[in-house]
Amino acid sequence: MDILEIMKERHSVRQYKNQAIEPSKREEINALINDVNAESKLSIQVFYDEPKCFNSFMAHYGKFENVNNYIAIVGNKNEQEKAGYYGEKIVLKCQELGLNTCWVAMTHGKSKAEIKRGQKLLIIISLGYGETQGVAHKSKSIAELGKADQSTEWFDKGMEAVSLAPTAVNQQKFYFELKNGEVTAKNLGGFYSNIDLGIAKYHFEAVTGHEAK
Repeated sequence: MDILEIMKERHSVRQYKNQAIEPSKREEINALINDVNAESKLSIQVFYDEPKCFNSFMAHYGKFENVNNYIAIVGNKNEQEKAGYYGEKIVLKCQELGLNTCWVAMTHGKSKAEIKRGQKLLIIISLGYGETQGVAHKSKSIAELGKADQSTEWFDKGMEAVSLAPTAVNQQKFYFELKNGEVTAKNLGGFYSNIDLGIAKYHFEAVTGHEAK
């Protein structure tokens, strides 16, 4: 399936079926995480059949149910953008495999992630078979998310992908600009906005093949 179509189909899901992820799908996820860790130097860890992280007051407050699998993204505190970028690559692969996910900032309990000196848990992604496929989030218009000094089909397509990027509390606090053939993307500030910017950059680059600086 086309990557843009996968982005369109992927929505945040907080309630999951009590259904285990098959060994073949685990192998694909594990292999991608190994590749991503080697490339990014992050410490992304996946946990299957581990319900304790989401068996907490905060998780129930966040309306999470039956979360038995999750991905923990661990790195240095200044690697939030990288966490969003590479995390979204994994999220979209999970969607392609028929699984559902949700980016989770604070509404979870203690994870089993190994955190070394100088590292911190940057964010968690819940994972599994959703009770539903979720619903589309309200998005800003493409004109609010970016501008270009020339009309190009690839930039327009990239901005469509950016508009589909999941963000903390749907704030979409980033702005993309095409000027003199170069794309820049800036963070407009806000809660978890560096992670959001990384997610949006991955959407843009995966669809267009053009780097956003």
